[in-house]
Amino acid sequence: MYDYIVIGSGIAGLFTALRASKHGKVLVLTKAALEESNTRYAQGGIAAAMSPGDSPRLHYEDTIAAGAGLCNERAVEVLTREAPGRIRDLLALNVPFDRHGNELALGLEGAHRARRVLHAGGDATGFHIEHSLCRALRDAGVEVIERCFVTDIVVDDCRAVGVRALLESGSEPPEPQTILGHHIVLASGGGGQLFSHTTNPPVATGDGVALAYRAGAELADIEFYQFHPTALSIPGFPSFLISEAVRGEGAYLRNADGKRFMLEVDSRAELAPRDVVAKAISAEMRRSGAQVFLDLSHLPSETVKSRFPTIDSYCANAGLDMTSDLLPVAPAAHYLMGGVQTNLWGETNLPGLYACGEVACTGVHGANRLASNSLLEGLVFGARIVERTTEAKAHESASPDADAFRIIETRLGSPKPRRVDKPSLPSLQKLMWDKVGLVRDEAGLSSAREELAGWESASVEPRSHADHELWNMILIGRLMATAALERQESRGSHGRRDFPNETARWQRHIVLHKAAAFRSAKEVR
Repeated sequence: MYDYIVIGSGIAGLFTALRASKHGKVLVLTKAALEESNTRYAQGGIAAAMSPGDSPRLHYEDTIAAGAGLCNERAVEVLTREAPGRIRDLLALNVPFDRHGNELALGLEGAHRARRVLHAGGDATGFHIEHSLCRALRDAGVEVIERCFVTDIVVDDCRAVGVRALLESGSEPPEPQTILGHHIVLASGGGGQLFSHTTNPPVATGDGVALAYRAGAELADIEFYQFHPTALSIPGFPSFLISEAVRGEGAYLRNADGKRFMLEVDSRAELAPRDVVAKAISAEMRRSGAQVFLDLSHLPSETVKSRFPTIDSYCANAGLDMTSDLLPVAPAAHYLMGGVQTNLWGETNLPGLYACGEVACTGVHGANRLASNSLLEGLVFGARIVERTTEAKAHESASPDADAFRIIETRLGSPKPRRVDKPSLPSLQKLMWDKVGLVRDEAGLSSAREELAGWESASVEPRSHADHELWNMILIGRLMATAALERQESRGSHGRRDFPNETARWQRHIVLHKAAAFRSAKEVR
């Protein structure tokens, strides 16, 4: 019996496990190698008010503004207030953040009013954080099982008490095993592989969201998926993230005529929030029928190469010189703002089950995540989970903070499934990109929901890791389409052609819950 079972090995899982190891027996389960996660590929950095001219209050205000009216203000206050302390924790773990002399180097990104983005190795921040945390975890002697796929949360008497998992072994298919624990922590990341164009690695299949939903946990804001504005778009090459920090350092967006079209869209131009930039790029590409480009040619070449060595190397492999060539870019699926609903301590509505990082919906991102708040969220709320579970009265109030909301329940109708061909990952990704992507409408969402429901009804019991991943993504896709169809407005990352405006009536959170089969519209104060 373990005190903590942590599912996932990105920044949220590793940091939580490391903190928890001081208080009990910890097991980390990860479906790939320990070092493989979304965190590893994070380029831009991690936001925190670390300079004399900045403050947690300014960081708070920028986060709230980016969230388009749906941020949980209490959660944002926690995030920004505790951010400097968590950065100091990473420094104590020897994360090699870049410096100017003795001072931390701080970058600027879209919708931030101050330079507050710490980075390491120029644009290899995630790699260095992941490496440092993995090293610390191994030094602490924390037990890790790699290539282990969790298929179910074990629930007994309305409480999460363990997991069922497929461990890599000589048997084919692998035999499921049950592992019991007092505290089950989901830190399994996001689901970028839902879409045909994504900045996420292959491991990002949203498994934790599906696990939690099937176990009876609530999901919130699942319709809000962030599409990064600038992924390198070259035929024959997979989408590759061009960090927001590139625009923060002064890169311009130009259309095929060489015009900086963002100047006419938003006063912040290239440094507007991600949803604004992504939609503007998409609109410009539809208008012109041509490519959009990032231009760094006016910036000092040595500065560009030293600040962005990872991006520079990838561009070179693709035959581009990022210091002089125009870089073709387009939006790509990047980050899930919604997920497993938690309170301010990472607790879900299912006692014994916790969530942190991208798999969780803490409310800090609202309808549109502020750049470089994602790594920070995993640190802050992972630490709070451990703090909560070591308190004497940790379990007296294990439901999400209901006092900030007014709950309205309605029945959630089920679409009538229709016969479909056997699903595949490419067919799922194309469906999601075409109909549940950056811009949506009722016809596309309804069609997608029906097709996904048909795939669910026709599915056979999954046996392999790949089967389980596809099964999980079909479920998440249906839930995302359901919530997106329900939200009859455009807000933040959720855009509807048929409802192009933001409306006060929809300043609410949509919550999906399998056990009660309801939709809750939770009004934001």
